[in-house]
Amino acid sequence: MDKRIIDLYDDFIHIHFDRRLFIEKAAKIVGGTAAATALLSTLQPDYARATTIAENDPRITIEQVTFKGATGEVKGYLVKPADSAKHGGIVVVHQNLGLNPHIQDIARRLAVEGYVALAVDLMSPFGGTPKDREEAVKIFKQLDIGKATGDANAAVAYLRSRSDVNGKVGTVGFCWGGSIINRMAVSNPTLNAAVVYYGAPPDAADVAKIKVPLLLNYADPKLDKWLGPLVPGYEEALKAAHINYQLFFYEGANHAFNDDTSGVYDDGAAKAAWQRTIAFFKANLS
Repeated sequence: MDKRIIDLYDDFIHIHFDRRLFIEKAAKIVGGTAAATALLSTLQPDYARATTIAENDPRITIEQVTFKGATGEVKGYLVKPADSAKHGGIVVVHQNLGLNPHIQDIARRLAVEGYVALAVDLMSPFGGTPKDREEAVKIFKQLDIGKATGDANAAVAYLRSRSDVNGKVGTVGFCWGGSIINRMAVSNPTLNAAVVYYGAPPDAADVAKIKVPLLLNYADPKLDKWLGPLVPGYEEALKAAHINYQLFFYEGANHAFNDDTSGVYDDGAAKAAWQRTIAFFKANLS
């Protein structure tokens, strides 16, 4: 796909959320409004494709939970192995569209791998993630990332308090959720593992506060115009502070390459990053 279209879509999902503006600009590239509209439909998530692990899979059990967070009661989608053993816990943090079917499926994938996975709904202060995408966009614009980080940290404490968790808790987040993970790494020294998928780095001055091992998965820096210029400075700060980290760039992959419901999904990059993610959790949460 034309890199100019990907850049327009990145602007759409990170800045203005203005469908009309995307179509207007894309039409000048592809030659018409109809073609531009079709492209946007291809790029946006199609949650009908979200299910990798079915909700009725006999290997897992699912609960809708609430816990006390920084902003009040926080909702979560909790999935765990269908056994009576203790397992490592993982907090899953969603992108800017909230706790959607794709993120719920990520939690189910982690449960199949042997973890108690809690996909936290950071739109809970506004009643939770709505099904309508446009409503989710409106809510996202009102979220305070500091308060959202507090709710995510509360999810870590909630998991650690559960009798089915072995006391070790990690976290993983995607895009805006990856930015939350980087903030959690700075603010929560109790974490046992943190995995970032294309999230904005924390302030360089805060990097030295990080105590948790990090796995950082980023798109091709030549293709990710938002984070490509920022990650090298993040790595310099990590090295200077002697932080335990692993950083991977995925050549040819665009931002959001792990989202298999969208048109920017990259199968090779997603599979490689997922294998590294599971290996990292096994090393740190067992």
